[in-house]
Amino acid sequence: MLFEIAVAVLGLAGAGAVSDPPGLMTTAEALALPQPPPDHRIAYGPEPLQFGELRLPEGPGPHPVAILIHGGCWLAAYDLGYVSALAEALSAAGVATWSVEYRRVGDEGGGWPGTFADVGAAADFVRRLALEHPLDPQRVVAVGHSAGGHLALWLAGRERLAAGDELRGAAPLPLRGVVALAGITDLEAYAAPTGCGAAVPGLLGGPPEEHPERLRRASPVAMLPLGAPAVLVTAEHDPIVPAAQASSFAAAAAAAGDRVELREVAGAGHFELVDPAHPAFGVLRAAVLELIELRR
Repeated sequence: MLFEIAVAVLGLAGAGAVSDPPGLMTTAEALALPQPPPDHRIAYGPEPLQFGELRLPEGPGPHPVAILIHGGCWLAAYDLGYVSALAEALSAAGVATWSVEYRRVGDEGGGWPGTFADVGAAADFVRRLALEHPLDPQRVVAVGHSAGGHLALWLAGRERLAAGDELRGAAPLPLRGVVALAGITDLEAYAAPTGCGAAVPGLLGGPPEEHPERLRRASPVAMLPLGAPAVLVTAEHDPIVPAAQASSFAAAAAAAGDRVELREVAGAGHFELVDPAHPAFGVLRAAVLELIELRR
C-alpha cells in the first residue's frame, strides 16, 4: 500500500501515476540530482533515522544555519538524498546547512507523533552542534520542500504549543524565519484519496476529520500565528502542491499578524525548486539571506 501511494504521488512509472508536465523536471531527474557528501553525518537521537548531515561554509564562522527538511509526502520511500545538492549550494552561499532525516510514514515510529518529534529534536540539536562546530544558534532558518515545507512551517509554530505537549519539546529553538518551497500549509485541505494528500491520514494516525486536536497541533494554518516570518516559494506549473496552499495560508497568516511573502518561480515545476542549477535557487538563496540578515 505504501509503495502504491508513493507511485501515485510523485509520478513514478506505473498505472495511475501523476504525469510529469512536459519540459519540467521529472521525479526521476530530481532523485538523480547530485548527492555530494556532507562534511559531517551526526546522530541527534538513538534511532537509525535520527541523524542529520552538516555542511559548513568556508571561513571561521560562526555561521548562520539553515535547517533543511526534505519532502516526499512524509513517506518512508523518500529520503534526504535529493536535497543534498541544494544543501551544498546553500553552504557555498555562506550558510551552514543541517539537512535532517526523520522517521516517516512506513518507518517504525514514523507518522504520529514520531515524525514531528524527530524534526523538533533535530532542530533543537543545533544548540549541541554549535558547541563543537562554528555555528550561530541565534541565526537559524528552516527551509523545507513540499512535505518538508509543511514541517518547516510547523517548526516555527511549535513553540506556541502547550507546555508539556510531546510535540513541542522542552525548549524549542527560535527561528529567524521559514522558507517553504512548495510547502503544504493546510493538512485538512490537502488530504485526498489519491496523490500526496493520500499520505495525510498516515501522518496524523487517521483521517483528519477524526483528529481535530491533532490538526490543531500539526497543520500550520491551524497554528497561526506562527510568530516567525515566512517566505512561501511556489512554482508556476506545480502538479503536486497547488498554489492555493500558499496563497490561502499567506492571507490567513497576514490576518493573524505574521509577516509572510509569496514568491512564484515562473516556468518551474515542483522539483525545479530544489535544483541549484535552476533560477529558482536564486529565489531561495535571496530569501534565506534576507531572513538571517546576511546580505551579499
